[in-house]
Amino acid sequence: MRIMKLITLFIGLFLFPIIVFAQNISDYLIVQDIGVYKLGARQKVVGGFIGGPRIFDGAGVIAPTAHFYVDHTDKTYEVYYEGGNSLNSPTVQVTQHAGADSDKWLLHEVEDSYRDGDLETLGLLTDGAVLRRIDSKRIFWIGIGGGSFMWVSNNLVIKVSYTDLQGTKPEPLEVVQAYLQKFPSTIALTDAEIKSRVHNETWIKDEMERRLWLCDKWNAQFQLGKVTQADMLKQLADHMTVFLKYRQRYYGIDATDDINALFDYSRNKDAAAIMNKLTAYKAWWAANKGNAISL
Repeated sequence: MRIMKLITLFIGLFLFPIIVFAQNISDYLIVQDIGVYKLGARQKVVGGFIGGPRIFDGAGVIAPTAHFYVDHTDKTYEVYYEGGNSLNSPTVQVTQHAGADSDKWLLHEVEDSYRDGDLETLGLLTDGAVLRRIDSKRIFWIGIGGGSFMWVSNNLVIKVSYTDLQGTKPEPLEVVQAYLQKFPSTIALTDAEIKSRVHNETWIKDEMERRLWLCDKWNAQFQLGKVTQADMLKQLADHMTVFLKYRQRYYGIDATDDINALFDYSRNKDAAAIMNKLTAYKAWWAANKGNAISL
């Protein structure tokens, strides 16, 4: 177990090329033991260090949601705590978002981590995902081979996760509670609300809106000379593809031909064709987003 943990941490170092140690890391992480959970020790290995607190540039746990990052830099702080043989060893990740325009989607993007990506259940809550109430604060949780606690505290995103394949060890609630005290959750939704039809419909439509918004953000950065045309066109094709999948699932419009066309336009760097598609989708969305959808 100890050897596997060290190997995992060693590999993790190479996933983020920009890693430095911050003087103010204690502003974001608890750099001491939390009850019986021991602060992960920094250990020297060939090629660098593993374990201990670290910081890197990036959107952290919401990066896979396509959080927009080009116009600002987010900082992510990470540490793990050693629980010993009878306890889990949770990893904590705290991301300080810059307060840029894209941060208006933070709660939506955190919730995205607990929603399905398969076409038949696209955008619906994953089975087992709930909003738990801990110390009067609401946080997202799901237990699959362990557990994942995640919440928003203003412009911060906090995640406490652990692996427990057998499900025989207690949850690291002491660590969760310590970070909730340091960064109180600002989530106002209840578990009943996130499971309601109204909220699910709103979230799905917001995701479609966000994907078109992301297209505009990438295009604006290209116009400013901050990204290449090739990168911009790929991003637009990717985000419009997601939009089309949602449109197919909830508005009944087959997406196959349009998705194939977007792939070809992106590969051939056909900017005019891609921008024409974006204009058409935005016009369709403006006319249809108020329509009811079938979940």
